[in-house]
Amino acid sequence: MPLRKVKMNELKNDGNRVSLSELDLPKDLKELSLQQCKCLCSDIRSLLINTVSKTGGHLASNLGVVELTMAIHRNFNSPEDKIVWDVGHQTYVHKILTGRADKLGTIRQENGISGFPKPNESVHDSFIAGHSSTSVSVACGIAEAMKLQGRDNYTVAVIGDGAMTGGMFYEAMNNCCSKQNSNLIVILNDNNMSISKSVGSLGKYLTSLRNSVKYLDTKRWVEKNLNQIPVVGTKMAKGMKVAKDSIKSTILERTMFEDMGFIYLGPVNGHSLTELEQVMHMAKSYHEPVFIHVKTTKGKGYLPAEKNPGEYHGISRFDIETGNPEVAASDSYSTAFGKELVALGEKDERICAITAAMKYGTGLQYFSKHYPERFYDVGIAEQHAVTFAGGLASMGQIPVFAVYSTFLQRAYDQLVHDVAIGGLHVVLGVDRAGIVGEDGETHQGLFDVAILSSIPDTVIYSPSCYEELRLCMRKAVYENKGLVAVRYPRGAEKVSFGQEDICTDHIYRRSENSDTLIITYGRLYNEAYKAQGILSDKGIACDVLKLTEIFPISDNIISEIKKYKRIVFFEEAERQGGISGKYGDLLMEEHYSGDYSRVTADGFIKQASVVSALSHLGMTAEKMAEYTCKRSREDGKA
Repeated sequence: MPLRKVKMNELKNDGNRVSLSELDLPKDLKELSLQQCKCLCSDIRSLLINTVSKTGGHLASNLGVVELTMAIHRNFNSPEDKIVWDVGHQTYVHKILTGRADKLGTIRQENGISGFPKPNESVHDSFIAGHSSTSVSVACGIAEAMKLQGRDNYTVAVIGDGAMTGGMFYEAMNNCCSKQNSNLIVILNDNNMSISKSVGSLGKYLTSLRNSVKYLDTKRWVEKNLNQIPVVGTKMAKGMKVAKDSIKSTILERTMFEDMGFIYLGPVNGHSLTELEQVMHMAKSYHEPVFIHVKTTKGKGYLPAEKNPGEYHGISRFDIETGNPEVAASDSYSTAFGKELVALGEKDERICAITAAMKYGTGLQYFSKHYPERFYDVGIAEQHAVTFAGGLASMGQIPVFAVYSTFLQRAYDQLVHDVAIGGLHVVLGVDRAGIVGEDGETHQGLFDVAILSSIPDTVIYSPSCYEELRLCMRKAVYENKGLVAVRYPRGAEKVSFGQEDICTDHIYRRSENSDTLIITYGRLYNEAYKAQGILSDKGIACDVLKLTEIFPISDNIISEIKKYKRIVFFEEAERQGGISGKYGDLLMEEHYSGDYSRVTADGFIKQASVVSALSHLGMTAEKMAEYTCKRSREDGKA
């Protein structure tokens, strides 16, 4: 039986506290009093804390935008008005307020709702978002389309201060005002944090705006007194605006946003529904591009998250009372990478480390602490990071750029033009390579192999354990030239094999009289190692070839493997452009007449745990053994 919806006259009674389950969302929000909305904001924070403590996910960013999201949905009419979220990890509140509160417990879970906006999940999700600095470009396009279609609706882009370090934001801002009379509103959620703390001149600029207390106090005093004068006709209204602009120009210089053609409003308190509603009402009245500067506290309402917002940006399950993660953070490939880079940096002052606002996520906090003068956080600017690395390399430094696989995609042009063509020695630490799990399609690290292997003279390593990672790093820094990538997965190593299987090129595990070969690389080698044991127990002989230097491909390998009657390649990467496809092409050129098949990712992989996703893809030891048996039987029948 459906939940009862409260009546409109009951909603308007300020004394009645309402629950999320009673409301027809987001429509009913407009019927509530501010006091009722404040109570709902408290309920939403409790729901967020309770849910994320059980599921894990993005907590601090969502706690910081509760009032802001509430104000947006009270002042705009979604889905007719379009709300575009930058990055998208702060949309949990938006999902709650658009009728998905009862599904929040499934967020980021297999077959549950996404942790990011997804148009196929709800009409209120205007555009998919998983990467940074895209919202203003998207909103600019939507607003222009509305004009062409004769629609008078609003487009709202919500962007964080960290995303403003990305160059795409400025490209969009510069272009948005080329045509006037646009119902475009950009809201800056300024919490003085990105994933790593905002850096550079932009952070200092925003700080100067935040601290303009003299201007804000004077502006509010004038507004209060002017509002006491009866407003008669348009002349008085224009006079008020001129007075405010005059005060502003006297006390505070024009902002860069105004120089780009936007009307600038703010800063305003992002946790005051009164201030937020006033500024949004004003913004809607202009019918021109408006920039609203909102100041929020990341982690608002939960003390552990307020004190350590970076730790609670993306967090595993935790104990609400203490704030401690349910399972203590274990060692990881990122940590192993970061500590080895410190060891290399101690011996060689040419080594520099670069991150794009992901110092902790990529393990570079260790290098930052030991060698701050050689550590560079460039903000969310992967393109700049790669070209900056090229500049360092051109002067004889050895730059190491640690970056998530999914974010490396943003810098393909720079890898080609600013590093590879010039033969500059730049090392990439490609973190989160392969399946990453609950963040879903936008974050899976499945395309770096296809991207990097398309660039001439690039070397790619994919180690299968920590020790191999360290060996590959040393080789990448000192033995290779040009563009070199060392790619490794999210999480900790899981190793069943021994020291004899560790190498930096390739190695075979042979069995007696085998005519079947499994080829793989990276963490999948551990599954292939176990699959060989499963097959052996079934009386099936099978060899395994582990690749560590996965590209370029040695001619010697092709001449060796073409002797096998049956070859199966398991690859945790996108099928199109993957290494397994290249092996197939080379075998065909050698007129291979045996059975060659490959098991890969094919298309965009939805959210699920890493274990579940790999199982669905047929990349666990049991699935590998099962598939190999099947190929053997089918080949035997043929």
